[in-house]
Amino acid sequence: MPSLKQRLAQPEILIAPGVFDMISVKIADSLGFEAHYMTGYGTVASHLGLPDAGLATYSDMVSRVSAFTTASKVPLIADGDTGYGGLLNVEHTVRGYERAGAAAIQIEDQEFPKKCGHTPGRRVVPLEDMLRKIRVAVETRDSQDFLIVARTDARTSLGLDEALRRGEAFAEAGADVLFIESPESVEEMERVCRSFDQPLLANMVEGGRTPVLSGTELQALGYSLAIFPALGFLAAGSALREAYGALLNTGDSRRYSGELYDFMDFSRLMGFEAVWDFERRHAEDKKS
Repeated sequence: MPSLKQRLAQPEILIAPGVFDMISVKIADSLGFEAHYMTGYGTVASHLGLPDAGLATYSDMVSRVSAFTTASKVPLIADGDTGYGGLLNVEHTVRGYERAGAAAIQIEDQEFPKKCGHTPGRRVVPLEDMLRKIRVAVETRDSQDFLIVARTDARTSLGLDEALRRGEAFAEAGADVLFIESPESVEEMERVCRSFDQPLLANMVEGGRTPVLSGTELQALGYSLAIFPALGFLAAGSALREAYGALLNTGDSRRYSGELYDFMDFSRLMGFEAVWDFERRHAEDKKS
């Protein structure tokens, strides 16, 4: 299997679904995606039941990175927020995420407390502050295959010109992948792609500020990587609300009209076959 760095060097766009808990990781992994994206919004919501507003700590998130990479066979791109503090925190975060098995860490230029990139009220730090974080991240990593994804949220508050200026500076500081958050039209996305030669990330959030395009359309624009961070938890939330609502209203799970994952197939997905095999082998030992 190629490393994330090697895969991004290929001409075909890389599609990464957002994973937010162990079930989503195992399902995505079973379907054959080439990479996964640990969504901060979904992971904080699933793990802590809180909004993605700077409330999760480094310890909260690095434990999720470790769990997700253990359950997956493909590279994980992990949201690292703002690095969880100052420059020393960025160093600690990069080391921790790399040790936990992530293939890349995403660091953004928002002021603390940060917010989800498609919600209002986001403000960015001075450019030089973010450049220091990128330089520390690049200096800290042990392997050149551990990628630094640098995200700017400047488009919403300061305009696209400033976002592009920051992206250029991020590249000069050593970022491997550029993430210009929240362009608001296809024309803006085209301009982003014309402005850079290195890998670009497109963030496809259903209901967000950026038009949602297909992988084919994004590749034609010039993107190398597309993440779909919200699709999984929005789909799961809708299905749970419908299923639980049917149970509440009727007292009968059979009245739920949606599709259910087959119980035995789900048990196999969770690894029960290894448990069954273990029990069979040791039952035979007891007989002998």
